[in-house]
Amino acid sequence: MVSAVDPDNIRVFGQMPNYTILNSSYVCSSISKLQRNGVFYSSNPLAFALPLLLIQMTLASAAILLTFFLVRPLGHPVMLAQILGGIIVGPSFLCRIPGLLNTIFPIRSFLLLDIVSTIGCMFYFFLIGVQTDISMLKKITRKTFAIGFFTMAVPMILTIGSSILWTHFYDPSSVKIDKLPAIAVTESVICFPIIAYYLSELRIINSEFGRVALCSSMVSTLCSLCVITSYLLWSQSGYDISLFFRAVCYVIAFAVLVCFILGPILLWEKKQILVGTPSKQGNIIVLFLAVLMSGFWGQGFGLNIYFGPLLFGLLIPSGPPLGSVLVEKLDLIIYWMLMPLYCVKFGLTVDIFALSIRTYSGVQLIALLGACGKFLGASISALGCQMSPSDAISLGFVMTFQGMLELSLFILMKTKRIIDGESFVAMCASLLITTGVITPMVRHFCNPSRRYVVYHGRTLMDSRPNSELRLLVCIHDQENVPSAISLLKALNPGKQSPIAVYMLHLIELTGSATPLFIPHKKTRKFSSRTSSSGPVINAFTNFEENHGGHVSIFPFISICPPQTMHDDVCAIALDKGISLAIIPFFKRFHFDGALQSSKRAMKIANQNVLDKAPCSVAILIDRGPLKTLSAIWTCWSSYEVAVIFLGGADDREALTLGARMAGLPNNKLTLIRILYDGNFPDNYMEGRRLDDEVLNDFRSNISGNYCAKYKEELVMDGAGTASVLRTLENQYELVVVGRRHDGLSPLLSGLREWNENRELGVIGDLLSSSDFLGDTTILVVQQHTDYSCGE
Repeated sequence: MVSAVDPDNIRVFGQMPNYTILNSSYVCSSISKLQRNGVFYSSNPLAFALPLLLIQMTLASAAILLTFFLVRPLGHPVMLAQILGGIIVGPSFLCRIPGLLNTIFPIRSFLLLDIVSTIGCMFYFFLIGVQTDISMLKKITRKTFAIGFFTMAVPMILTIGSSILWTHFYDPSSVKIDKLPAIAVTESVICFPIIAYYLSELRIINSEFGRVALCSSMVSTLCSLCVITSYLLWSQSGYDISLFFRAVCYVIAFAVLVCFILGPILLWEKKQILVGTPSKQGNIIVLFLAVLMSGFWGQGFGLNIYFGPLLFGLLIPSGPPLGSVLVEKLDLIIYWMLMPLYCVKFGLTVDIFALSIRTYSGVQLIALLGACGKFLGASISALGCQMSPSDAISLGFVMTFQGMLELSLFILMKTKRIIDGESFVAMCASLLITTGVITPMVRHFCNPSRRYVVYHGRTLMDSRPNSELRLLVCIHDQENVPSAISLLKALNPGKQSPIAVYMLHLIELTGSATPLFIPHKKTRKFSSRTSSSGPVINAFTNFEENHGGHVSIFPFISICPPQTMHDDVCAIALDKGISLAIIPFFKRFHFDGALQSSKRAMKIANQNVLDKAPCSVAILIDRGPLKTLSAIWTCWSSYEVAVIFLGGADDREALTLGARMAGLPNNKLTLIRILYDGNFPDNYMEGRRLDDEVLNDFRSNISGNYCAKYKEELVMDGAGTASVLRTLENQYELVVVGRRHDGLSPLLSGLREWNENRELGVIGDLLSSSDFLGDTTILVVQQHTDYSCGE
């Protein structure tokens, strides 16, 4: 095998102390020295190519993993850790150790290292294409187009104009005069996948701010792609207009070849999914082979090897079902095994200590101008589009993010000899500094949940008794539907008390970098990405039709990461004036009441909703056997409801919800007040007064209502409270309880230590355990107040 090693890389290695380089233009690696028997047969594994590659992959992944854990407390994402880890392993830091560079990264190993890392990078670009949602182009408005255009145009004008002027002040031996415009163009590029990646890492991708940033960055990326592609083709053609147009024709011909040859493969795979045939391993392998073929064709047309996989990935619809499967198959091995090897290969060519101050200052100045141009272009145009100052500043910072795609562009420019090696090192250092400084700033300035904090009074107690009750019902999967509809039916929808239900189907985002928020019309057909929402929406639509205009259903679909699901929940609650948001518990139970399974995504989303929702929140725990919807509508002879009242704001909210159920003849409501058999301290008297007022109103309202009754239970401690709750087993279909109670209350003494699910509170967690209440459905209510009780 013969590996042509870049002369610039040879120069970098030659400057390292004690690094051995052969005095020839190529390095020969014998096939017989690929692998050997091992140390027990007097054979050094590091003298053979395959064991050496394995130790290189191990060192690369371990170094990047360690770097990730070190920078994670500062809020930096894994992409920055990959680039930084690659530089740390290289001659800038770790490989300065005497003998390590010669032992682990001898120049004879670069053939296999380059091949494996290139294949990994091909699939990385393919994944970027898969995760890029081209349908975002339909969501571009005048506002986002203006922001995106100026975000690209301002830095391009600043950097190119300045580079032309500043070339007269630089020594050609440090920064070539014809290199500064290339550096200026490269530093002005904006990559949509990188912006989407960072927004996802910052957990703001599906906020209103995140959607504006995504659409704007899509416009900037398209403009940047036109500029950088034209510049590369122009420079590669030797600035000959005829050769330039020939190169453009090659690109168009290659794109047509990929679309018309590989496109039918995607149509066939999509047809298999639509008819219900699960994706088999062979189908996925065909797509992987198509990725390799697209890279081969790209090389055959004289284009970059990564262009074909990227274009092929863009043809695949992002998200479920196909995009999710591909990302699931490739994500771990690509990001944590092969891309670290690519980063280390790049890091071996970066020697920060060999960088001259003159070159670095010149390149850093251009890079700083590019970052400032992006910031000013985005923030000023955002202010002109009526965005708030804080959001405009945050958007300006977000648009300056750089990552792996920019690094690959730097490497491409260096390989094409458009920029020199020293400028390349300076640009890599600038990328790390700029992104490392900006990430904490964005985290500080951009917090979409702040706008939810200032809203108060979105509670059931503050809503008028005979007014329309606005509810937000969150559904994670079809199993949540029967219990949710059963609860809505118990809320007594009628002419005097109609309910408006905003149903939000929450789907975890996989296989896509772009979240979706879809206000779904009931007459609209479902796409492949929203097909799982069809049965859910149809069930709520049937519920609406069975209640003669007393129930209004407004369905929404949200496809987003678990860490940001609460943004869509809070946004709907805020915009629609929701009084109560109902979310399902993240754990499931067997029919016998034992714990079946849990979803971490639901747990994260539920906790964020509890912390940040601008309204009251209820967690619905369905422990009973799965009921069909027809059984819910036809077998409603009697529905026993109990409200457990210990005292506090959440219990008062739970009582208000229970009182609304008392108006339905088939509902039988029992209020059980648990009292301490002793004297409360004086600091509890104000809370007791409010509790007594609410209870007196309730008792007066149910006077003469034979379907509602009031009970009191006296207890001495937490054990007495648990005993009272145990007596309720299998007597009620629904038990409503407040989430938060004073942790120092004698009613809870000894119970707090056993609280496993803190999002349910002490009483809610006790009721949901396998020792209590059989198959009873439990509703844990939290009132939207500033009340804090130690939970």
